[in-house]
Amino acid sequence: MRENIWLGIVLAAGVLLLFLRSWQATAIVMLAVPISIVGTFVAMAALGRTLNVISLAGIAFAVGMLVDAAIVVLDNIDRLHREGRTPAQAALAGAHQVWGANLAAALTTVVVFVPLLILNLEVGQLFRDIAVAITASVLLSLVVAITVVPTLAARLLRAGGGQSRTPIRLPVVDRASEGFVDLTLKLTQRSVNSRLVALCVVLVVCGASTLATWLFLPQREYLPEGNRNLVQANLQPPPGYNLAATSTIADAIEAALRPLWVMEAGDSTADRNGLPAIDHFFFTAYPTSTFVGAQTVDPERVRELIPVFQEAVFKEPGTYGFVQQPSIFGRSVSGARGIDLHISGPDIEALLAVAQRAVSLIEADLPRAEGTQIRPLPGLEMGAPEIRLYPDPIRLADNGLTTREFSETIDAFNDGLRVAEVSVDGDRIDLVLSGPEDQAAATQTIGQLPVITASGLIVPASSLADIVMTAGPIQIRHRERQRTITLQIRPASALALQTAIERVQSRVIERLQADGLPPGVRLTLAGTADRLSQTWAAMVWQVLLAIVVVYLILAILMESMTLPAIIIVSVPLATAGGIAGLAVVNLFVRQPFDMLTMLGFVILVGTVVNNAILIAYQTMHHIRDDKLPTAAAISEATSNRIRPIFMSTLTNVVGMLPLVLFPGAGSELYRGIGSVVIGGLSLSAILTLALIPALLSLVLPHTRTGGAARAAVVVPERYAAE
Repeated sequence: MRENIWLGIVLAAGVLLLFLRSWQATAIVMLAVPISIVGTFVAMAALGRTLNVISLAGIAFAVGMLVDAAIVVLDNIDRLHREGRTPAQAALAGAHQVWGANLAAALTTVVVFVPLLILNLEVGQLFRDIAVAITASVLLSLVVAITVVPTLAARLLRAGGGQSRTPIRLPVVDRASEGFVDLTLKLTQRSVNSRLVALCVVLVVCGASTLATWLFLPQREYLPEGNRNLVQANLQPPPGYNLAATSTIADAIEAALRPLWVMEAGDSTADRNGLPAIDHFFFTAYPTSTFVGAQTVDPERVRELIPVFQEAVFKEPGTYGFVQQPSIFGRSVSGARGIDLHISGPDIEALLAVAQRAVSLIEADLPRAEGTQIRPLPGLEMGAPEIRLYPDPIRLADNGLTTREFSETIDAFNDGLRVAEVSVDGDRIDLVLSGPEDQAAATQTIGQLPVITASGLIVPASSLADIVMTAGPIQIRHRERQRTITLQIRPASALALQTAIERVQSRVIERLQADGLPPGVRLTLAGTADRLSQTWAAMVWQVLLAIVVVYLILAILMESMTLPAIIIVSVPLATAGGIAGLAVVNLFVRQPFDMLTMLGFVILVGTVVNNAILIAYQTMHHIRDDKLPTAAAISEATSNRIRPIFMSTLTNVVGMLPLVLFPGAGSELYRGIGSVVIGGLSLSAILTLALIPALLSLVLPHTRTGGAARAAVVVPERYAAE
């Protein structure tokens, strides 16, 4: 992670140098990075937050954001300096003109995290570290941009208006950038000169981005699995197996994996037929289950052991269970991708019949050969031998006994009957009435247990009750006071969790319900499936709430209801870009659309509006101060803000690229966020230059001077220069 942060800083500095063509100007802007990062460490310590993979990822995401405000300030100072102002005048006026835009941009970036801080879900704990890191660093970078940058610029810029400075030419880069600028300005000119063209641009850009978001939104996952150096198997042998039998299964698994042990082969680096070497191996056998696990010498290759485990574990017929690399988030056996299908009802035999039917439907739709794993709890059969005594009411009445008295007698000879609680030396202990230990040592002797009747006669239990040899469940599970059999389902890694949930719902639960369920039997989905639904609903509301909060902040700063609405329209552009960025990453490495990746869209809400803010503020500055006509003001604002928009966008993108491109500890946690933010920023930077001028052209009245526009769109005097 530290290497990625340093590489991101270096790449961001390279982009700035490419645009500014000046070591001094690049150094001024990049000075915001170390100051803000050090200040962020202090802020996190004051708030009681620790430095971990998540918080460091937040700082890495913020590397490009830290220079955004400084870029805008320095670019505006440089523009005024080239127009002929002295360095001091350019520094003062340049910082003042963009102060409002920078404040709005920083606040919109920060306020989107406020709802996440009060999110009382599992993912909320992960979001808080990123939120605190980004918030502290962005606010500190704003302070640096309005204090340090103008001061250094005034001292380092040459006197004389900067006209004599000849920038270094890069032929290929310059020609490409000039061509893009010309194309953008031509489109802007057409939009401001024709409302029909402007309307077409708005409809095409907004419609295409919204449609792309709707059509290509990936199927959801809950949380990333992580990359722990551990593969474990939880297997459940067929009913009736005892401890010796389950130990035999564990011994067979050990024998299959022993050739991969380091201590057996000696060389920890050599492959065993292409498989990684095992550093640690363990197993624990219980009468009803076996737990096996292993770690590899190379932590990055531990997942390669899963097929080896599966082959050894499921060799025993009738065995169920999970073989997985355990999640760092899920505490259950099935991890962060488990689906629990609860089958509840009053009759255990009816529950078993429904559970067996459900397993056959699951295996037909989600075959185990494709990687799906199932674990029934407690089991699918009556695997525990059981003796049931059914008291005969008539015979009991003839002997003057009640059913309770009969059952208490049997309990006394079986497990013992608690009759009182006594105090011995200050300790309270149970007083238990028990028969001789060998009285019920064998199943055949149960019928011979003595029972004393009301008349004092001693009769065998078999004379008062019918005794049946049968089988029962190995464990009795209850959920909401109902007997329950739970089918734990772990879908194949290539199948999205949302897709698996939908298939279980439509092809298993609904089909069983259509075929008819026994009286009182209910089917419910829980586990990660339930948490995914709750978290997705909460995250959708968080994104909508973030949009509302950003709009309100902009409305307060601009004292206008119209301009913030124009700026907010740029958000759908980012969602389409975020989905495209995630799709590109999935071409090379699997990156699911989990709830942590969803945070990338929340970050985009606060960052993509920054480009629109710059254009809108600059347009109103030209209308109010420079008295330009509306069309000219929009064209001039777009022309002036193309360079800072692309400078800030590219520094953000290259600052995050190492997090996406280079694997490392915890990369599966933040790679999805980075791909979404990079894709969203990249696409929105291009489309915003087409959309915002067209929207401004439609909303602002076209005038020959700036006076009439002032009457139509209220822009406060104190913000007019900004």
